[in-house]
Amino acid sequence: MTALNRQDRPATSAAPARTGRLRYAILAMLFVVTTINYADRSTLSIAGDTMQKDLGISSGELGVLFSAFSWSYLIAQIPGGWLLDRFGSKRVYGVAIFLWSVFTMAQGAIGFFAGAAVVLLFVLRFVVGFAEAPSFPGNSRIVAAWFPTKERGFASALFNSAQYFATVAFAPLMGWLVTALGWEHVFTVIGGAGVVLALIWTRVIHPPRSHPRMTAAELDHIGAGGALIDMDSPAGPAGPAGPAASERDGGLRHLKTLLSNRNMLGIFIGQYFINTITWFFLTWFPVYLVQERGMSILEAGFVASLPALCGFTGGVLGGYLSDLLARRGVSLTRARKIPIVTGLLLSTTIMVCNYVTASWLVVCIMSLAFFGKGLGALGWAVIGDVAPKQIAGLAGGVFNAFGAVAGIVTPLVVGYLIDATGSFDLALAFVSVCAALAVVSYAVVVKDIKRLDLGELADAPRGPGTV
Repeated sequence: MTALNRQDRPATSAAPARTGRLRYAILAMLFVVTTINYADRSTLSIAGDTMQKDLGISSGELGVLFSAFSWSYLIAQIPGGWLLDRFGSKRVYGVAIFLWSVFTMAQGAIGFFAGAAVVLLFVLRFVVGFAEAPSFPGNSRIVAAWFPTKERGFASALFNSAQYFATVAFAPLMGWLVTALGWEHVFTVIGGAGVVLALIWTRVIHPPRSHPRMTAAELDHIGAGGALIDMDSPAGPAGPAGPAASERDGGLRHLKTLLSNRNMLGIFIGQYFINTITWFFLTWFPVYLVQERGMSILEAGFVASLPALCGFTGGVLGGYLSDLLARRGVSLTRARKIPIVTGLLLSTTIMVCNYVTASWLVVCIMSLAFFGKGLGALGWAVIGDVAPKQIAGLAGGVFNAFGAVAGIVTPLVVGYLIDATGSFDLALAFVSVCAALAVVSYAVVVKDIKRLDLGELADAPRGPGTV
């Protein structure tokens, strides 16, 4: 009997050890893909200093190039989420991986067009942003389909923590490539790895019900625990676990519904402020180490991996602690909010770097700040908990769109502050304030964390839960 033909059945009493671990193979694939995804995004930050010298790019122009990715990433978020709901995560995400990898490789040829390098690089970064738009909403949909609620915090935190692991794994490699072979090879090597990964994706990823290695016990376990196992199943029922095609096709009309709900808006705004920290780290942090702290590019590549390792550790720990609290009877609201608020308060310490001179102490403070950011980066778990099941991709797209706005604003603001003041002092203060405002979003604006019903949201009158 194939997984596709199995019908929903009640959860069994099988011990966890007998329920299967196929979902963790799926999670491992998401982790690897997201690692390459963030390595692609950070290629310019590692190669940026050398490219400035070789191609005559100013700090202001580099800030614009850093933000180019996020302009298209923002524009494509909502259409990307709709495409995921309409055509499924496997197909849309797989094509996206292939396209962003090809466009990343093409950036390695910019040196042949030195007179138009800034314009061409902007265009290529722009199309990479378009191609990568479905990635995180796709991650969120796959985790929601494969993981029960009390395992979803760790699963979401793990794929989100790949952004830090990408720096740990690839920043030293990319720094070495710049020094030994030239900045061009940063783009060709990372892009080539993505093309290979796109081919592997088609063999590994399937919806839970139709996966050839799915067992009845594991399907029962994840379904009974709240996983949306029929989200992308071709024969999924048009019921609670499998939204009807008409509901998925009409998802865009629910955009206003999402934006008028207080909880959803608080989560969206919180993601904007959290991503300010992320985008400082992805874009200007290596430049900060070279220009403000006097490190070489090779040193910056290795040193940048230390805060990233702490961010990865914080991210995995945050998801683990959140699920542990939920399993021990703490409400889901408190289980999610405790790591989020605690971690983001730690992130505000980044401003302390303005008042110390020792490089080792700067690295320690940055490591603490990024550990906190990782600990508090549970937004994708929260979206997986609250998004209406019929429009999970759309909700993830809107959520990620708010984060993409930070990807536009942060590089531009930081670049402007550096050009205007000649230092990173105000830039670090800006990032610290954004971390504090993220705390306010989750502690004050967001109330109960629970699955929202699309019908009730559409029919609800304006009140405490709406804005």
